[in-house]
Order: sequence, then C-alpha cells, then structure tokens
Amino acid sequence: MRTYEASAKTVEEAIELGLQELGVSIGDVDVQVVEEGSKGLFGLFGSRLAKVKLTVKAAEEDPLGDLLEEPAQKPAKQEKKPAEKKPEAKKQEEKKPEPKKEEKKPAERKAEKKPAPVKPAPAQPEEAAEEKEEAAEKPAARILEKPEVTMIPADQLTEDSAAGRAHAFLTELTKLMGVDVTIEMGTDGEGNVYGYMNGDTLGILIGRRGETLDAVQYLTSLKVNRGQDNYTRVTLDTENYRAKREDTLIRLANRMANRALRTGRKVSLEPMNPYERRIIHYALQQNDGVDTHSEGEEPNRHVVITTHKK
Repeated sequence: MRTYEASAKTVEEAIELGLQELGVSIGDVDVQVVEEGSKGLFGLFGSRLAKVKLTVKAAEEDPLGDLLEEPAQKPAKQEKKPAEKKPEAKKQEEKKPEPKKEEKKPAERKAEKKPAPVKPAPAQPEEAAEEKEEAAEKPAARILEKPEVTMIPADQLTEDSAAGRAHAFLTELTKLMGVDVTIEMGTDGEGNVYGYMNGDTLGILIGRRGETLDAVQYLTSLKVNRGQDNYTRVTLDTENYRAKREDTLIRLANRMANRALRTGRKVSLEPMNPYERRIIHYALQQNDGVDTHSEGEEPNRHVVITTHKK
C-alpha cells in the first residue's frame, strides 16, 4: 500500500502536490489531514505549512495480487499429472508430447488473464497525456502581457516622485516587520510604479496565498496616491512570487477544464482576488470546449468552469 506525505501552504495545495507525486487522481486515494496549517499572527508571523497523508486505495492492488497467485497454483497441478503417469512404462513415449501440450496451455491462459489486471494502468498514461497537453497550452495561455518596466537607481529616487514615496514607505514598513530585504523600484510607460523586494526567503511578505503581499501593496498604493490628483497604480512582488503564482493558476485552470470536459459537469474553483480570477479567465479563453464566469460576493467570489451544451 503506497502512502505519501505532502506539505504546502494550504491543504488543497498539499493534496494536489501528493496526487502529482503518486500519479493518481483524488478518487484513487484516502486523504488524511495531519496538520491544517496556520497563517500565523495577522498572516505575518508564525505561519505553519499544512500537511496531508495520501494513501492509495487497496482496490488498485488486488488485481496484481491475483495475477501473482494464479500462476503459482497452476504449475503445481501440471506437475501432478505427469507424476501419476510415470508408473506406466509402456506409455512413456506418449507422455512426452503431452506435457508439451499442457505447458502451452498455461502460457495461453496467462496471456488471456494478463489484460484483465492491466486495465487500471492506462489511467496513468492518460494523466501524463493531460499534463503534456497542459504544458503545450502554457505559452498560448500567457496572454497577460508584461509591461516594459524601467528600473530607477536608488540614488535617483526623489520624495516628490511616486516611486520615491513607495520606496520610502516600503523601507520603513519592512524594517518594522523585521524583514531584511533590498527594494528596487521602476516605472512603466504610463507612470505606474513597480516594486521588487528581494531577500524574503521565509515568505513573510507573501503570506497565505499572497494575502500579506496584497495587503502591503494596498497600503503602499494608499501612501503613494494620498493627496495626488492623478491615480498611480502600484504593483509589488517578492522572490518572483507573482510569476510563480501565475504559472500555478494556469496549470490549475487547464486541469480543472479537463475535469469539466471529462465529467460534463461544472467545476467551481476556490475564492480568488480579481487579479487571480482574471488569469483563470484568460488562461481558458482559447479553450473552445469550456466557458468561465465568476460567482459569489467578495471575498468569496470564485470562478466557475462550465462545458458547452450540445
């Protein structure tokens, strides 16, 4: 019986990780939540990873056990038959061809019985094919174009500029949080501000599913736009979290779309913020077999994937 323990920020992500490692689907395993995890104080400190234990159901292993036991019993019966015929000396010449025919029969029976236990096996190649399809769809799904950002040296940041105000606020905030990071600022062609914080190896600035990073980004935006006539959009990232999260969401969108197509039923995703929901919508925009829409109210608004009715 195969088991696997997986850890991640959430129980759902830990389960997905364990299923990928075992190469099975959720219906093939028993899930035991070892530790639900915690986002810590205010989502900043003392966070713990969620831990689950996946056990492959015994039903998948029974056919292999039958395959091993049956061949062991049949040769024993075949040895008894020639043993009973040995006392007849006159028929020794006739016995020689008979064992050869009997030896061929078990081989034929084995060949007939092998396909039966092998039936569950094709599930894994199908999953592998789906992963290849998802990997092939990744470049096409990346339609969220990244703007060209011009980095600003630290000695050229001024208090009057939006990037300078954001840099000063983030420097003070990260020190109060006890996170030692280097902060780089940049702007795009429209004047929007982009901040990159490097050195947060423990993910304190990220928090559970990026909640802390979103909160810091919101506070920085308030600071930058306070008392200003024109609104400046502020985007923050740390340890390349935004790109990693986007890749995860694209894979999730493709996997859930394939599930909806296989079952013919709608699939509801977990609640997400508007930015993450937009990634899901764009990732499946080119998929002609499914449609996406959002349901619910914030902060529980989520994406629902449905198939086209024939």
